[in-house]
Formats: sequence, structure tokens, C-alpha cells
Amino acid sequence: MRLYGALILFMLLSTACGLKCYTCVSTHIESCTRAINCVEPLNRCFSMNVTGVITKGCRKAINCLSNMRCCEEDMCNSATASGPTAVLLLAASAISTIFL
Repeated sequence: MRLYGALILFMLLSTACGLKCYTCVSTHIESCTRAINCVEPLNRCFSMNVTGVITKGCRKAINCLSNMRCCEEDMCNSATASGPTAVLLLAASAISTIFL
């Protein structure tokens, strides 16, 4: 029962802190390293490349357009897969290898 309480507390605290996204306007992807906390109602990270100019930041879900990548996890608008996404992908691959 304590595990459920700790899990609920963790979820509430992570939600209260808000979404974190990379932010930049640059022609070099390597320079997009600054992170910001998105404020309500901005609930998505976005990344787009228009004629070599890379723009990243926070956006409302309704404002995500077809020419941009929008996502809803912390720091998900980076250039490379990182964090939970990469770990889950590796875990799924290992499990399928073991059981198939």
C-alpha cells in the first residue's frame, strides 16, 4: 500500500512541476541545449526546421501544425532519443529477443 501512495505522490509532484522543453532558434542543432519549464496552457514541446533554421520550445497542443514535431514528455524535443523513450525501446527489444 505504501508503494501506491509513493507512486501517487510522485505523479502529483511531476505534474505540478510542469513540462520541460528545449528552447532555441538556431541553424546549429548542437546549440539547442537550454531548457525551460512550460507554463499553462502550453502543454507540448515542439521542434521544427524551416529552411535550416531550427526552432524549439513550448506550444499548446491545438497549435501543433503538420510541419512540426510535437510531443508531451519532458525534454522530448531533443535531436536524439533519450531518457525513458530510449530505455523503453531497448527493454522491449531485449524482451522480444528473449521470448521469441
